[in-house]
Amino acid sequence: MFHDFTYQGTLAAGQRAAWTIDDVIPGGASLDFARTFMPESLARTAALDLDPAESRILNQIRGHEYLSIFGVVEEFILPFVLDHARPQLHGDDHRVRALLQFATEEAKHIHLFKTFHRRFVDGFGTECAVIGPADAVAAEVLRHDPLAVALVILHIEWMTQRHYLESVRDDSGLDPLFKSLLRHHWIEEAQHAKLDTLMVEALSDGRDEAGIDRAIEEYLEIGIFLDNGLKAQADLNAAAFERATGRTLSAEIVAAQHQAARWTYLGSGMTHPRFTATLAAISPAAADRIAAVAPSFC
Repeated sequence: MFHDFTYQGTLAAGQRAAWTIDDVIPGGASLDFARTFMPESLARTAALDLDPAESRILNQIRGHEYLSIFGVVEEFILPFVLDHARPQLHGDDHRVRALLQFATEEAKHIHLFKTFHRRFVDGFGTECAVIGPADAVAAEVLRHDPLAVALVILHIEWMTQRHYLESVRDDSGLDPLFKSLLRHHWIEEAQHAKLDTLMVEALSDGRDEAGIDRAIEEYLEIGIFLDNGLKAQADLNAAAFERATGRTLSAEIVAAQHQAARWTYLGSGMTHPRFTATLAAISPAAADRIAAVAPSFC
């Protein structure tokens, strides 16, 4: 057994760590646009051919992208969790309550990200477009094998943990309001990662190797779909940067930013030790297959 996660334990931990949107973004609070929003390990803007002010602006655009894309992906996480919970309604009470708490927190996160977007627009002063619409992204992802979708969600949950613990937590240069938002999101995603591990185990239970392999194939299909979205987002970010600064980014910079986004949303999740441990537990061959393709996204 590579973990000790339980529905009862995650339910209790989630209740202890509960927060409200007002706790994170109090009325009247504003973002500090004199600071960066994203850690350099994710934004990868400091080494580009930009002056310090331009680098900060692109970093802030990446921060807007980060939470906006989380808002997009949580639009498919929420219905998926509800669909997984529905057949369990007459089963174990802790399981039902933990899954419904998971769904409630995802709905809160969507609300939080929309609130952040309004604060960002108020202070930044330039339109920053985001891929979507969210319902079209959700429809494309949710048409796949439920195990493949659960693996994508698990990837996202562990990715969030990695970003905060390895990059955000100890970065004193970030805007305090944005950093607080990331911390509060991380707190609840820590429990979601445990619950999704249990969902992946439930969905893989009883599947033969061929069935697991089909799910892995569809997980990769979703990854390619999301990667295409990240490429489009890099172009949208470049357009926002040009509106904000009057400067056009080179094709090389846009490509570098696409690769930075690939690490942020794909590579950092695919290579997270907890994610790879889950893969190895359900199929060593699946773990080997993902390990072979992961370097492209790093």
